[in-house]
Amino acid sequence: MFDFGFSELVVIGVVMLIVVGPERLPKVARTAGHLLGRLQRYVSDVKSDIQREMQLEELKKLQQQVQQQAQSLESSVRSEVASVESELGQAVGEIKEIPAAASAGAAAVSAASSDSAAPVEDTGVTDPGPQLELGLDQTPKQAVPADKA
Repeated sequence: MFDFGFSELVVIGVVMLIVVGPERLPKVARTAGHLLGRLQRYVSDVKSDIQREMQLEELKKLQQQVQQQAQSLESSVRSEVASVESELGQAVGEIKEIPAAASAGAAAVSAASSDSAAPVEDTGVTDPGPQLELGLDQTPKQAVPADKA
């Protein structure tokens, strides 16, 4: 704290011995030591308070940065989700339009074939649909008993 050399301390000690006297010098030195200790503790407390305040400010700045980054991340995620939802909605709309266009095309083909001059044979089979084309009959097949096979 103060920059005193050994010679300055000796001069101060001699002056104190002359001014205070040899009887009261130990008591004055003890009191001065206690006061110096209190002063050092007070200075260290002030330093630690200042350091805590600085750390608190740094933590507040860090918290604000984290919150800003979280908000920007949240907004980007929301925008991406919204774009994916809109693309998905468009795809669903296009998929829903496909069967309507196919049924309209099939109706046009059947109307064109009914207008033709060639007679159409009635086989008694209705439109098989896509399941029959795949070999998936709508009616379950009955098991043939072993004695008839």
